Amino acid sequence: MIRTLLRLPPGESSRTENPNKLARRLIDRDYLSYSSISTYQRCPLRFYFAYVAQREPEFKPSSLAFGGAVHAAIELHFRRLFEAADPPGHDELVDTYERVWQFEAAGSIRFNNGESEASLKDLAARMLTAFQGSNVSLADGELLGVEEELRARIVESCPDILGRIDLITVTPAALRITDFKTSRSAWGESKIQESAPQQLLYSELVKPLAEACGKPMEIEWIVLTRGKQPAVHRHMLTPDPREIARIKAVVQRVWQAIVAGSFFPSPSAMNCATCPFQNACKRWEG
Repeated sequence: MIRTLLRLPPGESSRTENPNKLARRLIDRDYLSYSSISTYQRCPLRFYFAYVAQREPEFKPSSLAFGGAVHAAIELHFRRLFEAADPPGHDELVDTYERVWQFEAAGSIRFNNGESEASLKDLAARMLTAFQGSNVSLADGELLGVEEELRARIVESCPDILGRIDLITVTPAALRITDFKTSRSAWGESKIQESAPQQLLYSELVKPLAEACGKPMEIEWIVLTRGKQPAVHRHMLTPDPREIARIKAVVQRVWQAIVAGSFFPSPSAMNCATCPFQNACKRWEG
């Protein structure tokens, strides 16, 4: 539906052919995702292992599998609303979490201290209870898309950017893109600014639709906290053209570095502890 409204081309034109073809040769895909861009920013060698060498990760952090499974349950809720059907009950949401967890956790999962599969399922059930009891579970306007995948050439001299947007909604005031997150604690301003580049970039993918609707763009995060008493928080941001220009410049520099083959380790206590290529990194000799 969204692709039809935006009239996005199904393929690349001759004018924009080269960057996509180059991406296909370098990383076996003819586009860039924000996760690949941010991976390079965190550690160029991690990007190399994941996207160029395409190595199997040595493990998957439990937080990644957990977040994906909770996200799937919330997606089911909004798909039902999008279809004008009754929302799923709590048991169905938990069943969806458990089914997706089993898929996400296939292989080697690395749990944090005090975690287990059972404790995470209990936590997910409590978080989904908090979600269902909050006003964010209601459709705040007309739903245009749920887990909508869009791609377009929005950064000069770079491959297409592909984005998967959790929710696209038209409200009386704006066209809103929503991102659902799980977090150990409530977000502050610094976390919003840390998360903004991805959604700012994705706002450019949806911008033609906002213009067609005659609405300004609005970014929203729905954050479910992972505590003894889970809570649901809403954060809003109006896209700033200067910040959008900045993230586009970052994408250009990252792509130039990838094309140049600039891959090297960037060790840090935060990144290395959760990196699924630790052993490969130790064996790397340049």
